[in-house]
Amino acid sequence: MSRQIATIIGGHGFVGSALARHLSAAGWDCRLPGRDTAWPMKDQPLGHVFYCAGLTGDYLQRAPDTVEAHVSLLVRVLQSSTWDSLVYLSSTRLYDGLSAGVRAEETTLLPVAPQVPRHLFDLTKLTGESLCHVLGQGRARVARLASVYDSLHDANGFLPALLRQVAQAPRGATVTVDSSPQVARDYIHLPDVLRALVDIAQRGTQSVYNVATGENVCNDELAQLVGRLAGRALAFRSDQVPAAPAVVDISRLQHEFGWRPARVETVIGPWLRDMAQAS
Repeated sequence: MSRQIATIIGGHGFVGSALARHLSAAGWDCRLPGRDTAWPMKDQPLGHVFYCAGLTGDYLQRAPDTVEAHVSLLVRVLQSSTWDSLVYLSSTRLYDGLSAGVRAEETTLLPVAPQVPRHLFDLTKLTGESLCHVLGQGRARVARLASVYDSLHDANGFLPALLRQVAQAPRGATVTVDSSPQVARDYIHLPDVLRALVDIAQRGTQSVYNVATGENVCNDELAQLVGRLAGRALAFRSDQVPAAPAVVDISRLQHEFGWRPARVETVIGPWLRDMAQAS
């Protein structure tokens, strides 16, 4: 019996490399095309394509690269003739402009303004999503990911960086954080993301899925958790009160796949307790 094929675009990044390890361990034949790969491919099967290429924090400084990763390369991949499915990784950051308290569903209309530099990310991701719908022939789907985190030693994201700061501080110390206690994010654990991506590729019936916990955790809640379990205090440099973020609706994943993502406290709680005992 032949192995399932996965072609991972952006396979050396945070999510892409983890997905490659996950699928390889499950017996998949994983292929990670390099930057010099000639697209579109017409002469070899790609199997299930996972499009993980993209920019995050430096997208404005690298605007041409942002367009290439989110849009132009995607066009060439979609024009390849021999793929079974494609999952395009987008972001729940698209919901940042919604009013506080809005429940962000996959069909929610999104406010974007081309004159706002911040919206370059949104507009290019949305263009990529639209290309999946137009060129995907019903085989391309979109996964809008919340704030993905994994190992506390991983360099990606606010939460791992915060917890590394906590780990480096002695018990009873105060850790100063460059943020506000009112900032809130939906944090999704990487192993949950990997399972969702495979489910969407193999069994998805909808064109877009929110991959999130459906729960926003504010920095003040993280501070209480760190204080209670690790014996360290958090002090925030900013007292800004940002607009409350929308709550990401996860009912599609729940209904199709029985989605039950891990809560932040469940994942980081044991680590914080171990750190407290070791100090």
